[in-house]
Amino acid sequence: MHRISLSVTFAATLLVMALQTVPARAQATRTWVSGVGDDANPCSRTAPCKTFAGAISKTAANGEINCLDPGGFGAVTITKSITIDCGATFGSVLAALTNGININAAGINVTLRNIEIQGVVTGLVGINFIAGTSLRVENVTIQNFNAGPAVGILFAPNSANAVLLVNNSYVTSNGLVPSTGAGILVQPAAGGNNALVTIANSKIQRNGGAGVAANSTSGSISMIIRDSTIASNVNGGINSIAGNFLNVMVDRTTIDNNSQNGNLSSGASSTVRVSNSVLTNNATGVASAGGGILKSYKNNAINGNGIDGTPIAQELLN
Repeated sequence: MHRISLSVTFAATLLVMALQTVPARAQATRTWVSGVGDDANPCSRTAPCKTFAGAISKTAANGEINCLDPGGFGAVTITKSITIDCGATFGSVLAALTNGININAAGINVTLRNIEIQGVVTGLVGINFIAGTSLRVENVTIQNFNAGPAVGILFAPNSANAVLLVNNSYVTSNGLVPSTGAGILVQPAAGGNNALVTIANSKIQRNGGAGVAANSTSGSISMIIRDSTIASNVNGGINSIAGNFLNVMVDRTTIDNNSQNGNLSSGASSTVRVSNSVLTNNATGVASAGGGILKSYKNNAINGNGIDGTPIAQELLN
């Protein structure tokens, strides 16, 4: 009897130790949200969560959140590498009185794909990038962030060499008339030197501030804008304002119907090159201020503006 009692005690001890080594709820590499989900669920395909915020806590780093059906899945703060993708359905973030998506953790890589981020006029910032290694925005619509900072995408990294890629996206009706906010604002924070930005195949239109604003006061920026339309923005199409090194290439892009300047280079550390692009019907086509440098490959159509601002210095092909 004594031996049996010792064996039972030993077995029970081993069981307790084993249970202590198993997490209460393992995180999945892929989770799901649904308009009829519940954040108390495990966020599986058969038991989805209700919100992105609910799903992200149950998704492993480098995992992915997908949308099962159309719905508004709420604002979220991202602090791990993750993808949110609502392809093949309609997934949105409604962000009245707040930011839509915050990204804030050192070293993370975030992809946002196939979603709409809607500020319903009182929203502050659509995508607010504070810290991380990279942000990829693909097939995303960001609109109606018209309070506070009033920015569609605010890319303000606090570490060096952060990457922003915006592709096939639509950024509209953000900012406040006449000059607050922007469709896309790239403005590195202290420590955010050498921000690397590519905007391609996108439409940035009807924003109350600038369409695209690059401000290198606290950190340098290298930016390329390619195959895009930047139109009907109230405070200019592309505003490049330098404190530190700022290099902008505009290629195969249409910049039209913007109040103020179509393309502005401001500050002696700012260099803006323009190739294969159309600038028309802007208040001023191209302009420089404070020693800002503008260069053209002489293959652009810069005509029909209130003031064309040409000729500008020629950049030779190499």
